[in-house]
Amino acid sequence: MTLPQIAFEPSDSYEDALHKAAEEWGIEREFWDIFGKRHVASAAMESRILAALGVDTSSQAALEGERIWRFQGRAAPLIQPVSITNDVEKWIMLSLAESYQSGEVHLKIILESGGQLRATHAISQLRMAGEWRQHPLRWYAYLVPLPPDVPLGYHSLRVQAGGSLVSEGRLIVTPERAYLPKRLADGGKCAGVAITLYGLRSSRNWGCGDFTDLQKIVDWVADDLAGGFVGLNPLHALHNRFPYNQSPYLPLSIFYKNLIYIDIESVPEFIAGGFVHRLFAGPRVQQEILALRASEFVEYERVDRLKKTFLKCLYLQFERCAGAERKRQFETFCRAEGVLLDRFALYCALDEVLHKQDGTRWTWRDWPAEYHDPESGACAHFAAEHRRLIRYYKYIQFVLEEQLAAAHAYARERLSIGLYHDLALATDRSGSDLWAHGSFYVQGCRVGSPPDAFSPSGQDWAFPPPNAEAHRLNGYELFHQSIRKIVRSGGALRIDHVMRLFHLFWIPDGVKAADGVYVKDNAADLLRILALESVQQQNIIVGEDLGTVTDAIREALDKAGSLSYRLFYFEKRPDGSFKRSDEYPRNALVASTTHDLPTISGFWTGRDIGARRSAGLANTAVSKKQMEERQVDKQRMLDVLHEEQLLPPGYTRIAAELPELDGPLHNAIIGFLAQTPSALLLLNQEDLTKETEQQNLPGSTAEYPNWRRKMKWTVEEVRELKEARDFSQMFRNQLERTGRAK
Repeated sequence: MTLPQIAFEPSDSYEDALHKAAEEWGIEREFWDIFGKRHVASAAMESRILAALGVDTSSQAALEGERIWRFQGRAAPLIQPVSITNDVEKWIMLSLAESYQSGEVHLKIILESGGQLRATHAISQLRMAGEWRQHPLRWYAYLVPLPPDVPLGYHSLRVQAGGSLVSEGRLIVTPERAYLPKRLADGGKCAGVAITLYGLRSSRNWGCGDFTDLQKIVDWVADDLAGGFVGLNPLHALHNRFPYNQSPYLPLSIFYKNLIYIDIESVPEFIAGGFVHRLFAGPRVQQEILALRASEFVEYERVDRLKKTFLKCLYLQFERCAGAERKRQFETFCRAEGVLLDRFALYCALDEVLHKQDGTRWTWRDWPAEYHDPESGACAHFAAEHRRLIRYYKYIQFVLEEQLAAAHAYARERLSIGLYHDLALATDRSGSDLWAHGSFYVQGCRVGSPPDAFSPSGQDWAFPPPNAEAHRLNGYELFHQSIRKIVRSGGALRIDHVMRLFHLFWIPDGVKAADGVYVKDNAADLLRILALESVQQQNIIVGEDLGTVTDAIREALDKAGSLSYRLFYFEKRPDGSFKRSDEYPRNALVASTTHDLPTISGFWTGRDIGARRSAGLANTAVSKKQMEERQVDKQRMLDVLHEEQLLPPGYTRIAAELPELDGPLHNAIIGFLAQTPSALLLLNQEDLTKETEQQNLPGSTAEYPNWRRKMKWTVEEVRELKEARDFSQMFRNQLERTGRAK
């Protein structure tokens, strides 16, 4: 709880200054990969990353000046730009120079709700927590108690000390741990099914799943499966056009959502009728809807074009005919969203107009230079000229939030947890977030991952890392908003690549992925904010902690109340054998697979290996070796299922005799997952229905229909067809047997 004595240590050489600066800016000197190989950052690598962070590395003197500036930025201010405390201790850190050791400290807190709290303390009565020293300067750190009734939330703080010192910042009061429902906290268990919303088929949608289809899935999970939640793919906004990707994990924006999920026929302006109904009844529109509904894969571009045509009509209807209350709701939404929505809508309007002018302008990087800065005069002039178009894009997000909120409320009524959302790690480097908030990203570096068994040369994910210091100085507003905009419409949240809260693997431009290094983030602060959003919106937090996640990171996540994320394929002992079900952790979500990995049936048949071979991602020799390794894994999987007596008497013990995933084996695998002690079980819908094709084949683009696969049956058929009902009953039986049924 106390700040240790921190002294600025001058450097004695350029290399020493470089190493000290690297450590102070969070660059990790070394790491161990999954092969047990130690990687040490070179001086050149440290220099590249420091330069990308804006640090002058040209000389020892320049580096020393940068280090002093950073040190004094933490020691000298009365308070930091953001003070984060928990609801048990409720104190802030105050820094005073030696000359200010008497008098009083006055606190003024403007609450998030609008009220005010005040407190006064004598400096002589404060607890000293440590000191900062940079010869000949010295600052003392004190713990200043907050008023005991300051609530959880985001508040404004003003501090006056010694009569003349005044400082302002953000105050965030958080719980110690994330939210967990009483049933789970008391040892209960729950289960759900993960679906891809875009891939839902139905007899009424317009070629991709929408929020009305989602409510039908909620009914299926609640009534037929006795489940407690529905898992969703990230719903983030995308460009929805070729040649650019449709990956929900590389979005246009993490703050706003994809319009393809709107049920046009449920929008109040559509229900009101008029010319929109006549357009809808036209033969060309009806033919397009039928064609999109019947298409094998999701046609993002066509669905987007069709829905935008109607949304523009609905927006005109809204402006002309909407009642006063509905317009008031829209204006309230826009004010609450503020600058984030202003910039997103401006981006969308610019994208539409500039792309129409020149079809080669696919992203903002192709726009004329005067539009690259959202605060430029050209952008201001454009906004004034296209006010109605910008309001139209705000209207789209208003409708999206309206329909998602309705689906969330429905899911909360029918399911114990409700909707389980997913927050993507990345944001497209050519998307609106980079355009609108560029200073919060580090240019000149990309994020990736170190070498592993799947990628011996490492992975380059091609998007820029966050600028941790910029986020801190801004009071973590963007991070807070990225979480809040999801959890307000759900009951659980998966954090993709949760290691991001602690560190990310940075690859400077011109450097191979294998030569990257890890750079730290402000994990303690981010975890507290995550816990605050979790508790305020009653969302369970699940951290996707796969890969090279250290024990220390997992311990910190567990302490913060985040559930671990455990996959059947990866839970093995050191000798390669699969763990027994009772070896799985309690505070975890156990899942059958992910979007990037084979389905259970695909794993058993080696379909993923064949897909990589067909896509040119592996040659014949590699594929043969992978099939041999897969056969070993299949046998180990069969062994553990027999060990736990989940297979019928007399069932084969030789995996080679089982080329397909038959009924008993399928049932046994689901039963194994269900009987783990882990609090949550998530089964991909493809694994419930024994499908072989996975949603995404990493490393492929046009060679594989990534993020476009539709569900095997329609949302009506999953409750009507005998085969579908049999799968549902099998899953329900396992949930009832293991105490997971609602």
